[in-house]
Amino acid sequence: MMAAPVVSQMRTGTRFVPVLWLHLSLAAVAAAMAAEQQVPLVLWSSDRDLWAPMADRHEGHITSDMQLSTYLDPALELGPRNILLFLQDKLSIEDFTAYGGVFGNKQDSAFSNLENALDMAPSSLVLPAVDWYAVSTLTTYLQEKLGASPLHVDLATLKELKLNASLPALLLIHLPYTASSGLMAPREVLTGNDEVIGQVLSTLKSEDVPYTAALTAVRPSRVARDVPVVAGGLGRQLLQTQVASHVIHPPVSYNDTAPRILFWAQNFSVAYKDEWKDLTSLTFGVENLNLTGSFWNDSFAMLSLTYEPLFGATVTFRFILASRFYPVSARYWFTMERLEIHRNGSVAHFNVSQVTGPSIYSFHCEYVSSLSKKGSLLVTNEPSLWQMTLHDFQIQAFNVTGEQFSYASDCAGFFSPGIWMGLLTTLFMLFIFTYGLHMILSLKTMDRFDDHKGPTITLTQIV
Repeated sequence: MMAAPVVSQMRTGTRFVPVLWLHLSLAAVAAAMAAEQQVPLVLWSSDRDLWAPMADRHEGHITSDMQLSTYLDPALELGPRNILLFLQDKLSIEDFTAYGGVFGNKQDSAFSNLENALDMAPSSLVLPAVDWYAVSTLTTYLQEKLGASPLHVDLATLKELKLNASLPALLLIHLPYTASSGLMAPREVLTGNDEVIGQVLSTLKSEDVPYTAALTAVRPSRVARDVPVVAGGLGRQLLQTQVASHVIHPPVSYNDTAPRILFWAQNFSVAYKDEWKDLTSLTFGVENLNLTGSFWNDSFAMLSLTYEPLFGATVTFRFILASRFYPVSARYWFTMERLEIHRNGSVAHFNVSQVTGPSIYSFHCEYVSSLSKKGSLLVTNEPSLWQMTLHDFQIQAFNVTGEQFSYASDCAGFFSPGIWMGLLTTLFMLFIFTYGLHMILSLKTMDRFDDHKGPTITLTQIV
């Protein structure tokens, strides 16, 4: 948005020149923020001629919500009534550049199934940069157009559905992007998501169901560190030092007939009588980890980790979670009711009720700790000899599919320190703008002037 220039004829010494600078600064900040809020959108359909070639598409073009509706309306009105929306947590056009097959190297592509679907689809459309607001309202827009509520499905649920070509259906399939959690390399995650897309499309093809599919993301991602893209050119790339990457540990998985509970942390440390022990290497990637006492059903789960010897005795950590149905939200939510530490018959209890989320999601938090400087999510009602810190903590005990976490419900609040700083700065600048505008509007001009034909006017005071 361009600010209109403020033009006024003022005498030397006026103090309203910064107003124009303020307008330009606000416009530049707004443009920079908008430039970062873009995600790609890929559309393809089993019907022909749904999208005409776009003549106005050029490098740097950002598709707005109004333009997106003009692309979607023909597909929704003339195309199949079964709509698949693959919604990824994070995705950017740079991911396709970094991990896609280039120079014909299809075997190196992390999007082989997506590329095959686009090649075989009679109609397809790729929008490299779509405004974040347009994507955030996409589900609601599709729901209104189809007159059908979105149905969250996975591969197992899809096989049980009986889709009808004449009845509208909006199927929402979440694809995680967990590069920030450090569990898997971005290429592996994107390859896994691509396999899910391929399996879903194969299921629909076997049932001969016409469809229109869309792949997009909730927010943009960043190009990962393992991609050798250097802004300084080839010479700098040859001379640069390889940055050491963090060791990636597989999550702890409790299985009975299938994986039931997943638990992971970048660092797992405990203290007894102020003596700290790092249990990370003793917990993750260990084949003979003692999970005796662990239990799972549809409404209750307990992950039990036993270490011996630890602090001179056998110590057991029990993560106890429960899933309940809440009529207000019409869905199941899980809560970690408590964390227990057992040692020589004594039990230390920590309240962890803030670890909660929808049962179809996992839970992620940067720190789950009993230390006040780490957020104090572990709360005890009485003085305890135990302290615990879990860095980059993630857990899921319900609706686990395979060895991979579902979309994570994060503990970070909406109003982060950065947002508060931005709001306060904006309010301060708005105050300066309002004060300057008030001063401009308060200027008064003379309404009486000398007439050379009449007597001279003597002004004693100008208000």
